[in-house]
Amino acid sequence: MTDPELNTPKPELDARINKFQAYIQDKNMDGVLILQKSDLFYFTGTIQDSWLYIPAEGLPVLMVKKSAARAQAESELDKIIPLKSSAQIPEILRLQGFKMPVSLGMELDVLPANLFFSYQKLFKNCEIADISHEIRMLRAVKSDYEINMIKKAAQLADLVLENVKELIWEGMQEVELAGLVESAARKLGHQGTARMRLWGSELFYGHLMAGPSAAVPSFLSSPTGGTGTCPAVAQGAGFNLVKSREPILVDYVFAFNGYMSDQTRIFSIGELPDELVNAHKAMLDVQEMLQKEAKPGVKAGELYNMAVERASELGYADNFMGSGSDRIRFVGHGLGIELDEYPFIAKGQELTLQKNMVIALEPKLIFPDKGVVGIENTHLVVENGLEQLTKFGDEIILV
Repeated sequence: MTDPELNTPKPELDARINKFQAYIQDKNMDGVLILQKSDLFYFTGTIQDSWLYIPAEGLPVLMVKKSAARAQAESELDKIIPLKSSAQIPEILRLQGFKMPVSLGMELDVLPANLFFSYQKLFKNCEIADISHEIRMLRAVKSDYEINMIKKAAQLADLVLENVKELIWEGMQEVELAGLVESAARKLGHQGTARMRLWGSELFYGHLMAGPSAAVPSFLSSPTGGTGTCPAVAQGAGFNLVKSREPILVDYVFAFNGYMSDQTRIFSIGELPDELVNAHKAMLDVQEMLQKEAKPGVKAGELYNMAVERASELGYADNFMGSGSDRIRFVGHGLGIELDEYPFIAKGQELTLQKNMVIALEPKLIFPDKGVVGIENTHLVVENGLEQLTKFGDEIILV
């Protein structure tokens, strides 16, 4: 079993559920059935194989297939009930005093089609509607408890970077360096898994690439790609050698007790060419501008437009956040339990920033055949802009 001190406190879970029930009532739903691991963790504090029913009114019920004993040890919810099959859900709800829902919310952005059809059969004469946007909006604004978890993840991320300089030597493979950095993170308590919501998106710790390989595009919605070790992975560290006077990109997530920080730094064995040094300074300029402008009430899409305009003014329009047709149309993203939470600092986004949202800003420049420079830091939205949570120095680190 896990350390009970890491359990999400009951008042925290109660507050989340109470807020979410207001969404359910506003949508005129009878209840919501939650299956996805990140959302389960958010509302229950456990990711055991289970189904969480949150009624419009009343106490939620967590129905657990495996492991019920572990769910009871990890979750502070009042009603945790073992079951053998999802076919038992209607009967359990009836025994708990609930009428069969006529309108049921589910996470249709992530629910596989076959499961959707099976729940249609299970809840006959019930309309199943999507509640994923409301869940993501609730999760976008962090509580004090969540902010403290993310701050802890950021502090641990800084400690990892303090070790990196001593792990680099010329001629080593990217994947070898990645293994050493990831080992250092694990020793500090990195949970290993970095969850993403977008279908088909996945990440192993993050990206670590040296020189031109960092500019190799990949399928992932990221300005950096990397060759990876094989086509089955197609991103991140590969077997390319670390060389002097080339940028070494270390872009890693630190995940602690469910919550993540995201951070990028550039290392180099010896001085980088002036062209890349100046480009890196330009991205620090973009970051500083966004830190001042990203205030509550500002639309996420407007921030993206500001970043593009500033990068163009500095002379880097052709390399900002990608090159050619592989350019991505964002400069930051929300994060918390997942790496791709609201808000997205992206083209056309109308969502406005709110106090206590958490955002990773990552202005980067991609130079094919040369590499990547730029920065990424995790920030908290406060009254007058952004508070930077990852605090390891932003300048290029010389080895």
